[in-house]
Amino acid sequence: MSDTPPSANTSASQLSQFIERVERLEEEKRALMADIRDIYSEARATGFEPKIMRQIVKMRALDHEVLAEQDILLTTYRAAVGLITKPETEQEL
Repeated sequence: MSDTPPSANTSASQLSQFIERVERLEEEKRALMADIRDIYSEARATGFEPKIMRQIVKMRALDHEVLAEQDILLTTYRAAVGLITKPETEQEL
């Protein structure tokens, strides 16, 4: 391989190509985000709660062990601040 840097013309061309690729992907991302918003709007119109659906989508992306750990911690913390009664396993102890 050569240690000589690419010419300014080549660098400018490459930079332009990278930027154009990013711009195309950003446009695709905007279109996908609009599609996702439409789905949540449709779900809301049929009686579902989009905020809860978003939480479920995030939860499904987690590893099952991480999700189980978070669920245990959430239940423990909610009980600690009085949002729910203590879990049955702790009440029996």
